[in-house]
Amino acid sequence: MVAGESSGDLLASRLLAGLRPQLPTSRMHGIGGPHMAEYGFTSDWPIEKLSVRGLFEVLAHYREITNIRNSLRAGLVVERPSVFIGVDAPDFNLGLETDLKKAGIPTMHFISPSIWAWRGGRIKKIERAVSHMLVVFPFEEAIYRNAGIPVTYVGHPLAEIIPMQPDVAAARTALSLPVSGPVVAILPGSRMSELKYNTAAFVAAAALLLKREPRMRIIAPMAGEAQARYFTEVIAAAGLSDVPIDLLQGQSHLAMAAADAVLVASGTASLEVALFKKPMVIAYKMLRASWEIMRHMGYQPWVGLPNILAQEFIVPELLQQAATPEAMAQALWQQLDDHAGRATLVARFTAMHHALLRDTAQESANAVLTLIDQSRTPSSSTYRSPP
Repeated sequence: MVAGESSGDLLASRLLAGLRPQLPTSRMHGIGGPHMAEYGFTSDWPIEKLSVRGLFEVLAHYREITNIRNSLRAGLVVERPSVFIGVDAPDFNLGLETDLKKAGIPTMHFISPSIWAWRGGRIKKIERAVSHMLVVFPFEEAIYRNAGIPVTYVGHPLAEIIPMQPDVAAARTALSLPVSGPVVAILPGSRMSELKYNTAAFVAAAALLLKREPRMRIIAPMAGEAQARYFTEVIAAAGLSDVPIDLLQGQSHLAMAAADAVLVASGTASLEVALFKKPMVIAYKMLRASWEIMRHMGYQPWVGLPNILAQEFIVPELLQQAATPEAMAQALWQQLDDHAGRATLVARFTAMHHALLRDTAQESANAVLTLIDQSRTPSSSTYRSPP
């Protein structure tokens, strides 16, 4: 298995939760993080090596990433695993899956690339790369069926992990926050490139909110120690070290549960915030050259997953030049002050949660076992454990 970032690590852990009990002695390895490690997964390289976003940002790490992929490919072709599962990270995984599938190794991809949002032509590459696709949004299943690609809708793992009704008081107690009083969480991203471009503006927005409401608590969960150190370096360089922020190691779900509103970088984290039923502002900045290329490639007016699933702007999106500290602070303040809007969002996000809820661990594990079985004995439908 290969997961390319912290959100992929969390999603992959749900698949492993269903798979490990049925394959208790199997070797599971590749690239993953701490959540996958809880199920006996061994990471051959640190997951941070792949946590890069943006066209030009990736170029800076291209040689190292390519060397990792080449080494992994060579080892797997010799090892011939029962199955290879790429978890998101399509730019890394699809090419690897294509080569492994050609070599006769069954390949599965978990979490579809956003072909419904941009670069729809990738479906042809996916067809060459994967033996079976696992999708997490209901509308994706028909896309792959129509393209003749074996597919299973397994629900979204986060819909299982996140409670339907978050316990705000318990989360605040766990984080040593006051039970009453405003709390805002800022999540500038888990990748170093995201922290580079988002951190200063996010913290400056928090500073503006604190001027309006000095009693407000600002919390910022970090994906790991390296991210926390870099976050601190960025705000120091921006002259923002005096902004009072509670920096958390991990604990992003506790932070979301505890918050009254969230400023979040676009990506899986925005869906997590929606499942926690929280008002949010989605914001994102990247290298200008990457932005100029990517902004012309989208099919939809929305970037954030909550808006894409709702097919309308139910929460604000502030991207690139629009993601100024002033605009973000104002949008967040409006979210905090709009009680009727909060109730509407809770209802919309609750319906979204129900639509995404399945027994993802079991359904995805069953699909993996079926693929392994089919690749070994095409005429058999009964799974046999490996020796």
